[in-house]
Amino acid sequence: MRPDDWHLTEDVDDFLARAGGFLRSRPVLHTMQLTVFEKLRTRGADAYGAPATVAGRLERAGEVGATFYRLPSGGLGVTSLTPEQADSLAAHLVALGHPVRSVSADQRSAAAFAEAWQRHTGATPKLRVRLHLYRLGVLTPPEPVPAGRGRPVGEPDHEHLMGWCREFAADVGEVVSIDASTWAGTRFAEKRYMYWETPDGTPVSMAGMNPLVGGQVRVDPVYTPARLRGRGYAGAVTVEASRAALAAGAEEVVLFTNAANPTSNALYQRVGYVRVTDWAAYDFSRDG
Repeated sequence: MRPDDWHLTEDVDDFLARAGGFLRSRPVLHTMQLTVFEKLRTRGADAYGAPATVAGRLERAGEVGATFYRLPSGGLGVTSLTPEQADSLAAHLVALGHPVRSVSADQRSAAAFAEAWQRHTGATPKLRVRLHLYRLGVLTPPEPVPAGRGRPVGEPDHEHLMGWCREFAADVGEVVSIDASTWAGTRFAEKRYMYWETPDGTPVSMAGMNPLVGGQVRVDPVYTPARLRGRGYAGAVTVEASRAALAAGAEEVVLFTNAANPTSNALYQRVGYVRVTDWAAYDFSRDG
């Protein structure tokens, strides 16, 4: 595998013209890439801040076999890689002077790149989180369904929605500022949301949906305030969000769960989600 088989660009339209078909060929496994590149396509090359995001494809004889994105923060996302492909990508990024601070991918590919990056730079990888990727099979509403109903989140809910997104981010350890002035630049802004509300109209849980792209929609985030958990609200709102995604034309509905949370994993399986693969994210020491 030659490093020069990797083709890098900051031109998202050119990248998608050459690699879009590859990404759409496996929409479930490529959900993160599809979402990131859709955001770049619709919001411009600075959607994730300056400098521009770098996109890359592994191509031989006109056939794309893998892709990656490198965010301005140094976060790297890759599609499935063999150890040889991971090594050639690491070598190419080092040669071009592109630092990598983290990598996220299916577990085997993330581990392969983490090992390759350590070989080429000496940077020590540290596992940040393990996830499970699920796709929707047969949607199965929870029994019993909690009292209340699902409804789309509208403009009058915006302040409340931002507050819940702040709470969710704090729960999962994301460092992000979420208020009226910063909202548009956060990963939460481009989503549609559903609330589950009690019969008196009080919201008790929420689920977000990423934009439809490549035939798939990813449900994210799902959040219930701690004081309201254990009452079936998360399952109910996930079902409502999944229905909304299907009604919007999604052929695949997917979501991630933290592998260390048995409660959420059991919940999503009960409402019809089927585990596809394991996912991992590694951070690298700053000397790499």
